[in-house]
Amino acid sequence: MSRAPQRRRDRGPGRRAWRRVRAGAAGLAALALVSGCGLIGGPKTISANVPDQMTVTSQAFTSHLFPAAYTCHGPGQNPSLHWSGAPEGTKSLALLVDDASAPIKPYIYWIVFDIGSQTTGIQAGQVPPGARQADNSKGSDRYDPPCPLNGLHTYRFTVYALSRSLSLPEGVAMKTAWSAIAQAAIARGRLQTTASP
Repeated sequence: MSRAPQRRRDRGPGRRAWRRVRAGAAGLAALALVSGCGLIGGPKTISANVPDQMTVTSQAFTSHLFPAAYTCHGPGQNPSLHWSGAPEGTKSLALLVDDASAPIKPYIYWIVFDIGSQTTGIQAGQVPPGARQADNSKGSDRYDPPCPLNGLHTYRFTVYALSRSLSLPEGVAMKTAWSAIAQAAIARGRLQTTASP
């Protein structure tokens, strides 16, 4: 009895292209989950169990206006910040600065992580001892001073209390850092400021 010939799977360029499309779609879905969680520009909180219970303030901002000294129009150093209200169980802290008004989101100016759990602030132009910086949207692992164009922009300084240290290397990729922050966050606080060209 003769056997019907088996159909060979197409392993040509078309199949490889389809795999790339599926992989890209999976990556976009993961990005949407992270960016929609409130970490990067999304309207929601990181999860239902992550309250906005921390307070973030800065003497650098008057009436929530972003001084030119901390933008590309000045020396471009990071402003000083102070925070309080980290809950019990906080093992480390992270800071993220983004542009809520950017036409392409997320646009990240600064990510600092593995800040000591007892730290309550950051000085102008400095990074807390032992903390590390991830790449920003510009591709550098430092504070990228905002350069507002085309009208009023809202910048957000968000401090996250984390359940663990991230132990990621200096200059780690932005997406890797913010995904790790989202997974470990137990509370947050946010300071919003506005600036115009």
